[in-house]
Amino acid sequence: MKTALVFGASGQLGAPLLERLNDAGWRVFAVSRQSHSDAPGRHWLGGDLAGVRGLPDAVDAIFSCGPLDLFARWHAQATIRAPRIVAFGSTSAATKHGSADDDERDLARRLLGAEAALFAQAELRGAHATMLRPTLVYGAGRDATLTRIATLAGRWGHFLLPRRSDGLRQPVHVHDLAAAAFAACTAAATHGRSYDLPGGETLPYREMVQRVLACLQPRPVLHELPMPLFRLALEAARARGIATDISAAAVERMRHDMLFDPQPAQRDFGFAPRAFKPEARMFENSIPSRE
Repeated sequence: MKTALVFGASGQLGAPLLERLNDAGWRVFAVSRQSHSDAPGRHWLGGDLAGVRGLPDAVDAIFSCGPLDLFARWHAQATIRAPRIVAFGSTSAATKHGSADDDERDLARRLLGAEAALFAQAELRGAHATMLRPTLVYGAGRDATLTRIATLAGRWGHFLLPRRSDGLRQPVHVHDLAAAAFAACTAAATHGRSYDLPGGETLPYREMVQRVLACLQPRPVLHELPMPLFRLALEAARARGIATDISAAAVERMRHDMLFDPQPAQRDFGFAPRAFKPEARMFENSIPSRE
């Protein structure tokens, strides 16, 4: 029986990965800050990347489904033996590297630094690391982009976008990412490599938002405003404590393509993501009632 240690096990990526590992007969040590009951083939460990209680001495693979920089820091000090490491990063390492926003540039630097540190440490230990970089994640109602759109639109019955928000996007489902992590773990071609993981469909930002709104009931109304008017509306919303995390850089990116090549992942471990078909159940836990 193969064994795995999974960080971020109760998160939007970790939860479907646990199911895949258990279905394949792996024994899983799942790390969570919250209390969970053990199940056949699954043992929960209390803690987080600052400290975990009851770690085994060795596992066949370690999966990181949480913050990459914190995992790289933990791994540099860890004594557990593992020949395979599969970690999720983000395409933000590329898209936000040249951002006008200081916090976004800092995020990109931390992601790139963590990737380099993880590969270097794995090599020193004779292990094989693989880095997975998703694009816009959706499907569990816990992401920071599409779920936020659904939440705001569902609360107010309206959603605003700047005109010409036609930058291309490739949203990717959490279950496709879990499948990718599992497949990459057993594919020798992935050793020491990074892979971008876009979704199976490319569509304009505006169309992506429209599909999210279309699956909600009652359906919110989309309003497209000239950019100066949109910025005024956004400032008014921030003054009311709404959409305070939407930066000027994020607004500007709505008009720019953010495209990534799935072919290396398809070639090396059969990555086959689905088309973008959002459903209300993907967001239902985050949308307040308007009744």
